[in-house]
Amino acid sequence: MTSFYTYGLVFVGGGLGSMLRYLLGRQLPASLGGTAFPLSILVVNILASALLGAVMGWVATRPDREPWRLLIGVGVCGGLSTFSSFSQDNLMLLQQNRYGAAFLNIGLNVMGCLLASAAGWGLMASSAR
Repeated sequence: MTSFYTYGLVFVGGGLGSMLRYLLGRQLPASLGGTAFPLSILVVNILASALLGAVMGWVATRPDREPWRLLIGVGVCGGLSTFSSFSQDNLMLLQQNRYGAAFLNIGLNVMGCLLASAAGWGLMASSAR
């Protein structure tokens, strides 16, 4: 099914997800009177994870629903939050009783991304001086 149609579904879904993330990121703090906690990212991550779980469960029983997985699961959820994919990967590992792999994946992703973010920040902040 790899074709222009396939890529088009992911492209359109990704654009919609990114726009939704941007809108939620602007509207949530404003509607809550502002907050020092990154609530909008938390809401987006939970929303995308729930949506991706629902899509994957819905598609699991029907191969003819693959275009919906591409549009909503890969596209919208991917554009909305890659955390949803991270959550789905770990859910699959847990469902396969691969607890060690799941917790290793969680730890490596969280710590690796935090360290990479700090390194990128430090590299660019020091080079700007």
